[in-house]
Amino acid sequence: MTTTVDDLTRASRSQQTLWRLPLVFTLASREMRSGLSGFGVLIACIALGVAVITGVGALADAVLSGFAREGRVLLGGDVTLRRVHARITADERAKLNRLGTVSETATVRTMARTLDGGDQTLAEIKAVDDLYPLLGTFVLSSGRNLNETVRESRGIVVAQSLLDRLGVRVGDRLNVGGTPLVISDVIVDEPDKISARLAFGPRVVMSLKTLDAIGLVKPGTLINWQYSVVTPDGSLGDNADVVAARKTIADELGVAGFTVQDRRDPSPRVTTTLNRLRQFLTLLGLTALLVGGVGVANAVATFIDRRRSVIAAYKSLGASRAQVFWIFLTQVLMLSSIGVAIGLVLGLATPLLAAWSFSGALPFALEPEIGLSTVGMGIAYGFLVALLFVIWPLGQAERIRPAALFRNEVASKWQLPSSRARFMIAGVAAALTAFTVLASGIPQTAIAFIVGAAAILSLFWALGLGVEAVARRVPRPTRPALALAMMGMAAPGGLTRSVVLSLGAGLSLLVMVALVDRSLTAELGGRLPENSPDYFAIDIPKGDLGTFKSAIINSAPGSVIETAPMLRGRIVALNGVPAASVPLENERARLLLNGDRGLSYSAELPRGSVLAEGAWWSKTYDGPPLVSFVADFAERFGLKVGDTVTVNVLGRNITARIANLRDVEWESLAINFSMVFPPSVLAAAPHNLLATVRFAPGSGVSAQADAARAVSQQLPAITLINVRDALAAFASIFERVMIAVRAAGSLTLLAGALVLAGALATAQRRRIMQAVILKCLGATRRRLLLAHVFEYGILAVIAALLSVGVGTIAAWIITTFSLEIGFTMSWTAVVYALAGAIGLVLAVGSVGTWRILSARPVPHLRGF
Repeated sequence: MTTTVDDLTRASRSQQTLWRLPLVFTLASREMRSGLSGFGVLIACIALGVAVITGVGALADAVLSGFAREGRVLLGGDVTLRRVHARITADERAKLNRLGTVSETATVRTMARTLDGGDQTLAEIKAVDDLYPLLGTFVLSSGRNLNETVRESRGIVVAQSLLDRLGVRVGDRLNVGGTPLVISDVIVDEPDKISARLAFGPRVVMSLKTLDAIGLVKPGTLINWQYSVVTPDGSLGDNADVVAARKTIADELGVAGFTVQDRRDPSPRVTTTLNRLRQFLTLLGLTALLVGGVGVANAVATFIDRRRSVIAAYKSLGASRAQVFWIFLTQVLMLSSIGVAIGLVLGLATPLLAAWSFSGALPFALEPEIGLSTVGMGIAYGFLVALLFVIWPLGQAERIRPAALFRNEVASKWQLPSSRARFMIAGVAAALTAFTVLASGIPQTAIAFIVGAAAILSLFWALGLGVEAVARRVPRPTRPALALAMMGMAAPGGLTRSVVLSLGAGLSLLVMVALVDRSLTAELGGRLPENSPDYFAIDIPKGDLGTFKSAIINSAPGSVIETAPMLRGRIVALNGVPAASVPLENERARLLLNGDRGLSYSAELPRGSVLAEGAWWSKTYDGPPLVSFVADFAERFGLKVGDTVTVNVLGRNITARIANLRDVEWESLAINFSMVFPPSVLAAAPHNLLATVRFAPGSGVSAQADAARAVSQQLPAITLINVRDALAAFASIFERVMIAVRAAGSLTLLAGALVLAGALATAQRRRIMQAVILKCLGATRRRLLLAHVFEYGILAVIAALLSVGVGTIAAWIITTFSLEIGFTMSWTAVVYALAGAIGLVLAVGSVGTWRILSARPVPHLRGF
């Protein structure tokens, strides 16, 4: 084999490449010997964003790990089955008994009243058998055994909140479902409470025998029956027994209308909500990281400015542009790794902080869980954002000429980075976009976020350039402090672009969060429809409707009462395909399909509904089963007019053809259901009625209380739900979620403050020199300080005004199109956000200004 000149050339180049790599690391390491001075902002910006992203992921991992670890206890078994209305049959029970030990419980809402009828509250009854709980420990304040306690003379155990609400204590009697029952003890801990449905009232636990005795179990009563199964091999931790049990249930009970859950995910709704919140907060953390990226760029620019002579020396000694670029990129990545490491440590410590702060709030101990995906996501986001913002100033550093070595000062001149740097920036941006879309789990939202973030950053960058241009062209004010402020805003290396960009982006997000928060709060409680009902009444027997109406009208004349038949059922098949096998686009649709749904029948189109497609049936229709479906649900399930839906109602499967689709105005709070059948299909089934009560305008609180009291005395089995109290319960849950959202939004503004601090460091040398010269010309500290205050204040106000517009538009888009609620403008929320942001700018700016004004003139004048 002969060796050509080309082969030798390639070998030589290969050896050079091998030598260059150690050389780059060697020189970068030597550069690091000067310490971390000047890189505090770079490290802090990266650490802040990575800490938010990692912290959110670590906390979610810890909670989900707790679900998996304590799934059996939280669920109450290895597998649970739920069904509304219909109790399990003997044949179905026999099939379950073959799987393992089975415990039966029932939950139903009712009113708990004092014996004199003077006070009452909605309560959640949980009736248990002698085997409950199969797993875990039900803890009472006295330390007694639950089953022994509730068996004693129809005893009940209740939540402490019920005692506080009604002013009773252990040993007293309560009227529950029309029957006096003795309060035997107070509930301390309920092991499977997290898997239960949303409770509107405090818990009351009794035995199943007591529930049967007080007469609440009647045909048509809205009662949930639950069956917990512990398999013989469940304690081994192998999920094979769960898979086998679910297969058996699907084969033998798949069309019986049961909702099935297992220990692998004891609370699907909680899991889905947690994952959604995690995805949203991760995007907010990425926003903080992007805003902080401007600070990273400023810090690198400052570093490059200080190392101009070093770069010129490298080039004078023969270093190529590429070598200079890779030397300093390696150094910056080393520094970025410090920020990423700090962010990871802080983020992974979040579960520990949460466990300490919310001790007892969760039904299990919160143990840190280091998920590789969470750590990898934090590292990837940290380095991708760092690269996105450091390549530009490093690409400009390549173009520093060796002549800079022989000059004391070189005026800053803006120039594009090298083509290689621009290509790398495009590649990193594409990688960051792809990673965000793939890792988010919500591709459409992630794409919208990326587009919005890019648009907002571009908008405020353009605004910063515009402010600089205007400041250069407007006539100088006669007031010296204002003239100096305008000069500072117009300076090419000034703070204008950095302040406007970082503050504007962070403040826009804060305004958006504040307005979305206000809109949701108004929707939940502060803006009820004009004709919304005051009460919902549940489980009204058909024969007692006249008594119910009389009790209301006699106590509160002029009240408007609307009623509708009410049942609940579960969709078991769509177009003949079992519900579990139907392909769906998202988890939300799966949850809707798996849960039980409200059903009714009507000869006429319900109030608050509008036909979207198809035709309503005639009032005398008596043919094959038809159903009217809510258009939104039909779209999620991929259904259209003419398709078939099989629904299990009271243990019986009904296959109906979709006759029409309806758009429902749920916000009107009128009686409406996801599925409505003709009367001929369900009228013969045992069921109760649902009613809404709207009191006459001007009726006092006493009249309304008298009406509720009259119903409770004459019809104690009827459950009354106060609409405003129910909305308040939702609002309290929402408020807890929004605390996390506001905190993440505030961190974005904190990132903006770090950017401002970095911008001050970037401009500090020039500003110190300017201050020294002005002092020599007679300027006082007060005048210089006032000039800086004017400059920061003007920039803050300009950024704030545009931020209000951007944040308001973003909030309107989210509320109108994503949340589908009305938008509420709150100037109070906006003013609070603006005041906090402007105050932050002035505070950070004052610290930087004080350092500039404290500089002594002589050392700096010697540099001339």
